[in-house]
Amino acid sequence: MKILKYLFLFALLSFVALTVFVATQKGDFSVERSKVINSPRATVYNYLNDFRNYEDFESWSIEDPSIKMTYANKTSGNGATFYWDGADGKGNSIILKTKDGESIDQKMQFDGTEADVNWTLKDTLNGKTKVTWKGKGTMSFLFKIYTALHGGSDRVIGTIYEKSLANIDKNLDYETKTFAVAVDGVVKKTETPYIKQTFTSEIAKISKNARIVIPKLIHFSETNGLSAVGKPFIIYHTYDTKTGLAKISICLPINKEISTASGSDILAGKLNGFDAVKTTLNGDYSHRNEAIAKTTAYINNQKIIPDLSWSHLEILTLSKLDVKASSKLVTEIYFPIKPKVVPAAAVTTEPVYSPESTGETPSEPRTEQPRTEPVKRKPAAPAPAPTQTPAQEEDSEF
Repeated sequence: MKILKYLFLFALLSFVALTVFVATQKGDFSVERSKVINSPRATVYNYLNDFRNYEDFESWSIEDPSIKMTYANKTSGNGATFYWDGADGKGNSIILKTKDGESIDQKMQFDGTEADVNWTLKDTLNGKTKVTWKGKGTMSFLFKIYTALHGGSDRVIGTIYEKSLANIDKNLDYETKTFAVAVDGVVKKTETPYIKQTFTSEIAKISKNARIVIPKLIHFSETNGLSAVGKPFIIYHTYDTKTGLAKISICLPINKEISTASGSDILAGKLNGFDAVKTTLNGDYSHRNEAIAKTTAYINNQKIIPDLSWSHLEILTLSKLDVKASSKLVTEIYFPIKPKVVPAAAVTTEPVYSPESTGETPSEPRTEQPRTEPVKRKPAAPAPAPTQTPAQEEDSEF
């Protein structure tokens, strides 16, 4: 019995000593880890800026199957939040500030432990990205005990960061490289009324702008008793790869034609039916250029006459608002063409389609050769019909 008492007394004294030791240790911590990610900076930034992706790379959430993630309506950008609840406790995180493509500042709380979290992204050689993840804060008493028993805060938190950064690299490498482009051929696109916002955007930021504008269009339609009759789409009035700019209308198809109030930043229009070459892109939106190049080759090889009065139309069949995995995105792209005509003897030229055409002038013809003269027939093309003056379609803040 005396041995048991001594053992109990020793355990008690050990616990008291550990408690005193932990209590006297600093509760502050600062941990930083970096890794070169094998993906472009814009792709990495968009991935980290959406909390829906965190359960796929945070090592602690992957290793604890009991964790349940809860997301607010806003999961990306300033003010986005998410919550988790698992065997080891509850926590939440909020995005406080972002600098597009460069940095993300967050605030995290976990069972009494609070931290300011910062992500910074820098370009490296060969289109890769150096990601630096830094956490700085104050540990709860229990977390101080845990880190004291497992080698200190830098080792415990640093290991989490290292594993998570490796998961980011692995996930993005698969998601961005898994894609397919299929030219479906000539189709007829049917007419539809829609609501829209029109502005000039950097081509690289169109996907981000769409995620901002589409919820606004959906809210407008619901507030005004309208029904969406299809997936959102983007009309490219111009698409200039030299300047990296495009004039676009981000649209939501609705069940009837309407007029919008004066001063509204959301306008109404009608997409007229038109003939087009349809291409389907399965995978990350960054492969749009491959889809355009493949369609351009098809149009020229098939000697199809493009309609150069505007660029093209994209239907976001499955967008980031529908799925979080880039490999599961589906984008239908329609390139306007001249409709087939009744033949008549004549000589014409064949314009060569160029994706950089702004719609102002056709590209130079390749050769002059005998062809059939088309019966004069006005080709159908999208004709946005806003009820506002042109001044209301100036470049927006996006």
